[in-house]
Amino acid sequence: MYFVIVAGLMLVFPLLSIAIELGAGHASLGMPLIGKWYVFWAVGLRLLLAGVRQILQPRYTAETILGIRGDDVLLLVRELGFGNLAIGVVGTLSLLLPGWLAPAALVGGIFYGLAGINHALQPHRNAKENVAMASDLFAAAVLLAFCGWAALHA
Repeated sequence: MYFVIVAGLMLVFPLLSIAIELGAGHASLGMPLIGKWYVFWAVGLRLLLAGVRQILQPRYTAETILGIRGDDVLLLVRELGFGNLAIGVVGTLSLLLPGWLAPAALVGGIFYGLAGINHALQPHRNAKENVAMASDLFAAAVLLAFCGWAALHA
């Protein structure tokens, strides 16, 4: 289920949203449209959902994704959940508050980039951590490319 959720929120749903908006004739294909939907799905809903799960079920992230056992880590995972929830709320609200789009993309790009690098530095990654690493690095590339575009067009 983890793989399906990550693929949906990081690739399928953003692409579908872009296609729907293009098909309806409301926008043209370009960085504004890509940024809008990628921030909403990848920063907004993915981190919002991850945050809720990490707050309510920190053991899942600790054991299943990171491969860390024991109760000592649960407090730290829950704290990560608070951060993910906060970033996710900003990313989700960027759909209603367009002025929040570039800041949400920047925060999300930095977060995903550092998280992806951190996963890459782990010598014994499991399949879920490999998916987290790849999706984090992909998200960072898309989000930071949007930030670069936004900075040039501000």
